[in-house]
Amino acid sequence: MAEAEVVIIGGGIAGASAAFHLAGYGWNVILLERGEIASEASGVNAGGIGALGWGNVPDLESYLTMGSLQIFRDLQLKLGYDIEFRVSGGLQAVQTEEQYVYARDRVLALKSRGYTLDLLTIDEARSIEPEFNPHLYGAMHFPRRGQADPVKATRAFATAAAERGANILTGREVAAIDRTREGTYRVACGEETHEARQLILAAGAWCGPLGKMLGVRIPIVPVRGQMWATQPLPPRVFYSLSSAESYAHWSRTPGNNADTPPELTHIGDRRVTRHLYGRQNRDGEIIFGGDRELVGYDYTVDAGGVEVNFGHASEILPMLGGLAISRTWSGMMPFSLDGRPIIGKIPQLDEVYIVSGLASSGFGRGPMAGKLIADYVHTGHRPHVLSESDPARCVTSLE
Repeated sequence: MAEAEVVIIGGGIAGASAAFHLAGYGWNVILLERGEIASEASGVNAGGIGALGWGNVPDLESYLTMGSLQIFRDLQLKLGYDIEFRVSGGLQAVQTEEQYVYARDRVLALKSRGYTLDLLTIDEARSIEPEFNPHLYGAMHFPRRGQADPVKATRAFATAAAERGANILTGREVAAIDRTREGTYRVACGEETHEARQLILAAGAWCGPLGKMLGVRIPIVPVRGQMWATQPLPPRVFYSLSSAESYAHWSRTPGNNADTPPELTHIGDRRVTRHLYGRQNRDGEIIFGGDRELVGYDYTVDAGGVEVNFGHASEILPMLGGLAISRTWSGMMPFSLDGRPIIGKIPQLDEVYIVSGLASSGFGRGPMAGKLIADYVHTGHRPHVLSESDPARCVTSLE
């Protein structure tokens, strides 16, 4: 039996960041990952890092995005890990008059709150992203957005945590969690047992099953996202790209109910909107994704969904029409039923913390989410911004 001060379950970017920061504070940390580091959602996303600035009154989203941007920057520039990080900026294509009204109102509202973005004409957009379709209505410009390689970045956090003394253990699937009379938690992984007084659940879309082991209902559901890539090309795409179509739709009809999180592309078997995001990576692949479906833990890539997504991307970048898809893949994103992150201490349990519910933006928000939960554990005091993500609002006992 291995003992530590804190056991972290989950080797995605939030868990690896929590291990990195806690080890930096001098804590004895064990991180348990059932596969390899970055083998789930943190390693199979597009690598986008969304940020709009701190705003006039920084909220949780400001902390998660801008804080993560700085942590990524430090990981590469100060600690020397090549994670392919760069502040590329982002463009969100506006394809219809209805989307233009949404984009105009969104830009005005966010700028009034101190955030950094603009609405560009199509000529202004094409002057910085030449492959943009000249028939678009324009684009929202997010100059603070960045990108990085998701596998390299997540593994860099784990490596940096290990260099600070954390014990990073892969291939450890959790079979049971028990509370001892002494008030510690014993986590069983096969023939191994790991014991600690503090426990952090950072298992993304698998936090629900872990919660059941502890007697609580954690309203996190797995949402399948899928992506595709072209063969490597010379540099053709310079920004992180997206479309306003889904955001305009969700602003009117988020689509959530008691059993369904908001902002999905499908309700049951019916597509309600198209969602799109992507970039060109350092290897030259143009990668895009977008669909968000409730299909349980089914990783099967839906060819029809990929075709829709490829067609959508081609409307924005016509040069894609002459290319072929070289590979496809999928992953499970942790969506909370109310659409908000769940980060903090679980009130029904002593010294059990959770960092999850980061939905489709887990990679870009995970480093700061991990730091905030590490700060909570280290100081014993909840960072004030985590009042917005308090598990008390939604985690309930199973009894």
